[in-house]
Amino acid sequence: MLRASKPLFSVFVFLRPIHHINPFPSLRGESRRDRDQNKEGVVMGYAQLVIGPAGSGKSTYCSSLFQHCETTGRTIHIVNLDPAAENFDYPVAIDIRELISLDDVMEEYGLGPNGALMFCMEHLEENLDEWLSEELENYMEDDYLVFDCPGQIELFSHVPALKNFVEHLQRKNFNVCAVYLLDSQFITDVTKFISGCMSSLSAMIQLELPHVNILSKMDLVTRKRDIEDYLTPEPTTLLSELNQRMGPQFQKLNKALIDLVDEYSMVSFVPLDLRKESSIQYVLSQIDNCIQYGEDADVKIKDFDEDEDED
Repeated sequence: MLRASKPLFSVFVFLRPIHHINPFPSLRGESRRDRDQNKEGVVMGYAQLVIGPAGSGKSTYCSSLFQHCETTGRTIHIVNLDPAAENFDYPVAIDIRELISLDDVMEEYGLGPNGALMFCMEHLEENLDEWLSEELENYMEDDYLVFDCPGQIELFSHVPALKNFVEHLQRKNFNVCAVYLLDSQFITDVTKFISGCMSSLSAMIQLELPHVNILSKMDLVTRKRDIEDYLTPEPTTLLSELNQRMGPQFQKLNKALIDLVDEYSMVSFVPLDLRKESSIQYVLSQIDNCIQYGEDADVKIKDFDEDEDED
């Protein structure tokens, strides 16, 4: 049974990431402490929106993150937003399939897999005030949610479903960070690197969120030197390689693309090797910084005061 729909409109507040430049710097969000002062009695929640192309390792990332946090004594809750998902390597706190499933939509409406998935996500969007709000009631007090999203690229490039979903979370006082995963084996030459950057930038602009880009599956890369060259690339080298690979009629376009990636520092990638706990912890720390998780812990304030006294 599909539930009644209610339309939503989106308004956004932006937070500046630590390692990634906010494309909308004039719209920076307030700090957690300032926002708490403006909303007395409201406790913030935290959320990762895990996105990326199909096969980029989103569910594996969520599973590894859950295991890492369990080992370190930290609690996170994984939310499945993929109506086509079947098997999970992590406990599912909230499951979209309790609202709607891909198989049911395909059978009832005769849609193909992609059309059925878009139907499911639009149905989720229409039931944010009812189903999702009810589910989130148990996860409001400083909880940390990780949303495992489907891999259809249109969901985070131009379709508004995820954008409105994010706005709903922000209404519920969640600080949200987009975590974009890209298969490291995809970044093997300059053309693929630029393509990956543009895909990430598209999601960044569409969602208007703090954004951390992750190169996943680094444990499967045999020639890590090829990947490392693109973690801190030289613009002149990139442009030279692009011009060599493409005809002279593309030189102006190539320069514009390189300038976009370099001058505005809008896209950079953090490598993730799931075999190394230190790699997982580093990625998690970057995301925590973006959503200001734990930034006002008493120990940090105390240490800062002691340093001030020494000066």
